[in-house]
Amino acid sequence: MRRVEKVFLALLLNGSLVFGRNPDGTRASTNKSELSAPTVSSRLEQMEKAIHALQQQISQLQEQLTSRDSQVQQLQEQLTQTQASIIQAGQDARAAAAEAVPVQLDGVKHDVADLRSAATNSALALQETQKSVKDLESPYALHFKGITLTPGGFIAAETVYRNRALGADINTPFNGLNMPGSGQNALSEFYGSGRQSRLSLLGEGKLKNVRMTGYYEADFLSAAVTSNNNESNSYSMRQRQLWGQAAFNNGISITGGQMWSLVTETKKGVDNRTEALPMAIDAQYSVGFGWARQYGFRVVKDFNNHIWLAASLENPSTTFAARGNASNFAFGGPGNAAGLYNSTTNYSFNATPDLIVKAVFEPGFGHYEVFGIFSRFRDRVYPCEEPPADPSLCSGGISSTQGAFNSSRNGGGVGANARVTFFKQIDFGLHGLMGNGVGRYGSAGLPDATVNADGTLALLRSYQGLATLEWHTPRIDVYLNGGEEYIGRRWQNDTVSNKPVGYGSPLFNTSGCYSEAFPGSNGFTFGGLSNCNADTQSVIEGTFGFWIKLYNGSRGRLQFGPQYSYVSRNAWVGAGGSPHGIDNMAFTSFRYYLP
Repeated sequence: MRRVEKVFLALLLNGSLVFGRNPDGTRASTNKSELSAPTVSSRLEQMEKAIHALQQQISQLQEQLTSRDSQVQQLQEQLTQTQASIIQAGQDARAAAAEAVPVQLDGVKHDVADLRSAATNSALALQETQKSVKDLESPYALHFKGITLTPGGFIAAETVYRNRALGADINTPFNGLNMPGSGQNALSEFYGSGRQSRLSLLGEGKLKNVRMTGYYEADFLSAAVTSNNNESNSYSMRQRQLWGQAAFNNGISITGGQMWSLVTETKKGVDNRTEALPMAIDAQYSVGFGWARQYGFRVVKDFNNHIWLAASLENPSTTFAARGNASNFAFGGPGNAAGLYNSTTNYSFNATPDLIVKAVFEPGFGHYEVFGIFSRFRDRVYPCEEPPADPSLCSGGISSTQGAFNSSRNGGGVGANARVTFFKQIDFGLHGLMGNGVGRYGSAGLPDATVNADGTLALLRSYQGLATLEWHTPRIDVYLNGGEEYIGRRWQNDTVSNKPVGYGSPLFNTSGCYSEAFPGSNGFTFGGLSNCNADTQSVIEGTFGFWIKLYNGSRGRLQFGPQYSYVSRNAWVGAGGSPHGIDNMAFTSFRYYLP
């Protein structure tokens, strides 16, 4: 600004010199007209006065500029001092903070940790609350006093058609198929049933080193006057399973109650509720399948989830069949109604429980089982019921209870189960059991024992086997089952009565098995076949069926399935031939399973 003012002043001064002087410094000459004009000098004086005034103004401006420069310099000095003070204050603050951080760092860390923990706990609590709300809206289990309760089961609407009437519900009495001459064979039968509908309740509680489980399962397939202990122990409301279990973290589990026998195959180890049952609608399953549902006390040891060893004590029973015998023995009797057994059903008076041991292997390809059964059979023998050949054994050779004694027999058998999966969809299974006195462990319900002529029990040798083939997809399951149960014959000739005694004797009269008899007078009884002493040699069944899953999701499972079975019951050859009975059966089932 000062420079501009100086330049402007210099131009004014130079301009005035140009108008009044020559370049060499002399005064310029004028013409007469100019000299004669009085206004020229007066104008020059005015200009000089104006220039003088302007110079004064410029001086004043210069003084003002100098004063402002001084003020600016003072401000700059103050700013420099302020910046220095700020820098020093920052250095002092950093030094103070450096000294304070070690003291306060632990506290800050704890505060941050507490905040993080509180945030995590709040998030988890929110998740649990959301899950609880969802469970309340659609619970899969109920929580009661520290345990988890899971209801289950299914509702079934089922039908059965047989081309030869048996008078049976949805479960087939395989060993009760009619011989050819029966009048029932001329009639077919159709029944609809909902009695296989099932209810179950699973209770689970966990402690630090043990998981406790209780399970109850029931259906309606029983009749009060026929309930017994033979195989399914079916008392109304039919008690299928009722057991408790303690499973320890060391791989040992203890289970007690009514459950599937250790004879029954399982899908995983020896775990309860993983039983590998045939895919059949028939509540008696398939011929050749080894099983029982009865009291058991079981101990299992799991070795690294690949090998399992198990042993159980289970409820015994003796199923019996004999012909031509004298009344010289007894091993049971009708149930005592006051003791809550059926007075119209026979019970064997057992000496000891059945002992069953099993080993299970899962090497990574398939599931394999081997097991053994030990059973003890007993009856009371009356040797003097018939006059003996040697009268000295019985007073005077007459019939009496003199010399009665208990007689025992040891029986049992061995068996194996195997199941292999191919292509993640196809399951192939084999089941087998053989032994003496193990007939009741098969679906056909063949006898365990018969009797010798002297009244002692004679155990019957039996074999049973089943092959299963199953194809599984998300929407359909297809199955094929083929099985057979065989029972050997055992008989003697009673030298006193001169009659054959026992089971399956070729001397038994079977000639009447082909001749129909008159019915009873009440219209509900077909005539029994006379001279038809046919004892079963084998029962064979082939089954085909499939299940269509109409819905399978979070709301449960809805499925429908048909099944066809062909059954043949073959009798031992007697005096009159070897009769056999056959039946063709068609089943349907419509089921809704609880989720």
